[in-house]
Amino acid sequence: MQISAIICTHNRDTYLGAAIDSLLAQNFVADGFEVVVVDNGSSDGTRHVVEQRTQDPRLKYVFEPVIGLSVARNTGAKVADSEILAYLDDDAVANPDWLQALYCAYQKNPNLAIAGGKVTLLWPEGIQPPRWLSTGLAANLGAYDLGDSIVYVENPGLTPRGLNYSIRRRFWEEIGGFDTHLGRIGKKLLSNEELQMTELALQKGWQVAYLPNALVAHNVSPERLQRSWFFNRGWWQGISECYREQLAGKDGIGQLQRGSERFLRGLYKTLQYFPDPAERFDKLVYAYGQIGYLNAAIQGLLSKSKKSQYSNPK
Repeated sequence: MQISAIICTHNRDTYLGAAIDSLLAQNFVADGFEVVVVDNGSSDGTRHVVEQRTQDPRLKYVFEPVIGLSVARNTGAKVADSEILAYLDDDAVANPDWLQALYCAYQKNPNLAIAGGKVTLLWPEGIQPPRWLSTGLAANLGAYDLGDSIVYVENPGLTPRGLNYSIRRRFWEEIGGFDTHLGRIGKKLLSNEELQMTELALQKGWQVAYLPNALVAHNVSPERLQRSWFFNRGWWQGISECYREQLAGKDGIGQLQRGSERFLRGLYKTLQYFPDPAERFDKLVYAYGQIGYLNAAIQGLLSKSKKSQYSNPK
């Protein structure tokens, strides 16, 4: 196999069939790729959706009972047979040339560790983007566009989105796989696992690329068009950032200062952009996310203090 397409799914049988079909219809050498579906503890009709397509020998199914996106991604990598691992979300649809674009990039650049492409949004029928949705918050729905030319990412904040993402197995093995402390776990909207991967790749001298021709469309589910979803997403983004810093050894009292400064900055910008409903909501969500960050930082300090007391009893 030259490349493995991996879908990690949890209770998304409504969208899953279209995601799988978009991969089986790829314009790629017929016997040169495989599709691996990792069923991450689903309780809906996920298995049935896959079984309807198992007549295609390129399709594999594996059940992973331990809930967590990073866990499922690591399971997919272990099951896959290829050096190049391409991840597509279960509610996304890949362009017919998606795998070809990814594969060619890795073939041309042996120093490429991570690559992903442009992501457009598929809105529910009859629904338009709300007035209060900024370009920045659209990124929380998966939108990702760095232009029409290849970009080598040097700022980890611009790393490819996980719904349209690929990684070289050699690098994945080098860093021990996706960190299971990050990434979505059930209804906990943890993230930042891709950002952490990019940081590690750049530290180790690898390259990370944005490929405009590796195009994917992402379905926007109706429940994600509620303001409450964005507040919840912002809260967990703050927690994810705190965890990422802790894993990198950047925890401590400094997190309280950083979080407080960002919270106040978010409130200030909320007032500054008050006449603009989209930017106002964007900054308010950002400020709310810093409360999540501070909450996680305080919990981390308390936990660290307790461990210190146990290890140094009077």
